Amino acid sequence: MKRFDYSFLDNGLLPANLINITGTIYSLKMGAKIRQEEYIKIFTELEKIAKVQSVKSSNAIEGIVTSDERIEEIVNQNSKPLNHNENEIAGYRDALNEIHLHYEDIEFNENTILRLHEILMSYTGSEDAGKYKINNNYIIEEDRQGNRKVRFKPLNAKETPDAVEQLVLAYNDACNNANINQLLLIPCIILDFLCIHPFRDGNGRMSRLLTLLLLYKNGFDVGKYISFEEQINNSKGNYYEALRLSSIDWIEGKQSYVPFIENFLLTLYMCYKELDKRFSIVNSNKITKKARIEATVLNNLTPISKAEICKILPDVSSTTVEAVLGTMVKNGVIRIIGSGRNSKYVKNQ
Repeated sequence: MKRFDYSFLDNGLLPANLINITGTIYSLKMGAKIRQEEYIKIFTELEKIAKVQSVKSSNAIEGIVTSDERIEEIVNQNSKPLNHNENEIAGYRDALNEIHLHYEDIEFNENTILRLHEILMSYTGSEDAGKYKINNNYIIEEDRQGNRKVRFKPLNAKETPDAVEQLVLAYNDACNNANINQLLLIPCIILDFLCIHPFRDGNGRMSRLLTLLLLYKNGFDVGKYISFEEQINNSKGNYYEALRLSSIDWIEGKQSYVPFIENFLLTLYMCYKELDKRFSIVNSNKITKKARIEATVLNNLTPISKAEICKILPDVSSTTVEAVLGTMVKNGVIRIIGSGRNSKYVKNQ
């Protein structure tokens, strides 16, 4: 039976750079919390934007894509999904909403893992929704010539239920150790979840949902306002390399968690830095209104309306927003999607 032991996080022998970046993240967290309480309106609008980006990016990592317009319509529940990819996207939306709304009451246990997977797969009609895999699965990689090989062999299907149970128990045991830092524990849990690979489909997306759940429950809610999934997608190569390195000899229990922990911490750090950057843009009197409007549009990867920009920049008049948007369109920096009241603006690629 596969067992999990995180007591190594209490031995004080972790690389100094991990300890240093962890301390920095705690400081950034405190600063963000103060701002969040003082500028509720700005953070509410940032949350709406981040939710769209999270749904888009987490699915895009797995090759599940549709247009930006459709993503936004599905996330905002203005349209029903029209094909398989959109069914997958709608499932992630619902699972993400479940975590955003109820994370304080959601326990990290087997029932939660199975229920989130059921929600994730609920629109696809899959018989595997909310059920562990019954056949062994393999992580396949393909080189530039199209040759495939097995990169990683996850845990045997028969061992999966017991392994997930042991994972949850090990997490709870580590949580009771005051000397174990949760920011170092969470990536270890996620790595082991990915190596178990408990489901036939949806393991990658589930790992990101569980990451957010554990982060939120431990007070690190930056992923609500800056998409954690988008940061992973932006550096997908680094993420997969860290996963590869940390999964070596995993079956034998000889893996090193350090590469995956480091990638996780850097991703979280980038979220806090991006939040700081966006907040500075939308709430700075030192930057011209024109520059703030331009930055708000260009930093948003999905289409954004004039009304949404006005909500993010409450001190800027709609006339000024409209004028700047018109100039940006004329100069080819952005393009218009839709017409009339439904017009939205997105950066030209």
